[in-house]
Amino acid sequence: MRGRTALLASVTVLTATLTGCARSADPVEHPGRTATERVRSAGPGAERGARPHALAAGPGAERGARSHTSAADPSAEPGAERGVRPHAPASEQPYRRWGLAAPLAPAPTPARTAAAGPLADSPARPALPPVVDRIPTRDEVVFLTYDDGAERDPRFVTMVRELRLPVSMFLTDSVVGPGYAHFARLRSVGAGLQNHTLDHAALRGLPYAGQRAEICGQQDKLRARFGLRPRLFRPPYGAYDTVTLRAAADCGITAVVLWRASMGPTDLTYTHGSHRLRPGDVVAVDPDETRGPGLRERTTRLLRRIQEQGLTVGRLEDYL
Repeated sequence: MRGRTALLASVTVLTATLTGCARSADPVEHPGRTATERVRSAGPGAERGARPHALAAGPGAERGARSHTSAADPSAEPGAERGVRPHAPASEQPYRRWGLAAPLAPAPTPARTAAAGPLADSPARPALPPVVDRIPTRDEVVFLTYDDGAERDPRFVTMVRELRLPVSMFLTDSVVGPGYAHFARLRSVGAGLQNHTLDHAALRGLPYAGQRAEICGQQDKLRARFGLRPRLFRPPYGAYDTVTLRAAADCGITAVVLWRASMGPTDLTYTHGSHRLRPGDVVAVDPDETRGPGLRERTTRLLRRIQEQGLTVGRLEDYL
């Protein structure tokens, strides 16, 4: 009987001990306190479920708690949420991708002056347009022009966009054919679109009606395609006469643009004067795909020459 009593007493003592240990993990209960008071006694912010370690670290700790995540997360950098890196490595700069040693200098904003005064004409008809192959300017710029529209390399569009290269494209309808969408993309990145006749006919010596049809016909095509009527015209092969100027004026042309320098497969050639680029020169980039490199490679070679001579590229339409 005494042994059974002793066993019961031991079990009672063990139970009481375990119960006391389990409660010791909870906040100490004080007689007379409400449940709310007991929660508040756990410390400031406990009723909001705040993180005690962040609070104990002092002001700004909640922001600092994310520091390791931010270091690994590119969104920590300005603009990274849009996938933009603040500074691209030098090897990825556009001018390097296109074979240049330095970026092109930006062209100055020109004072808008005509290259030459229009030829006198009767009041009933528009004045004859000037014929230019060089623009009188003190700005250290030359002008890049491309003819026909036969070569339609999409990478040339990328080149123009990335270098912010001002170029003027003189288009012939029969050469462009179904490729006008390519020139719409070029126009969207800043290229100027101008007139180079419907069929690339040699105009000099043709009657007025034939020359007018070639020039005005392409004006109408470009207006239908792009909603514009070009102001500049380049006669095929650079061949023109007074009838050409009369027809061009009647079609809304304000300047006939030739060239003083031409970029061929390997180097520049000049129509007259110094065999060196000069400020204001109009440069034609040879469109012939059958000989040597294409437009991108020829353009890169030309840009290197332009930079070597301390010049940059201006927008022809800003000067005429």
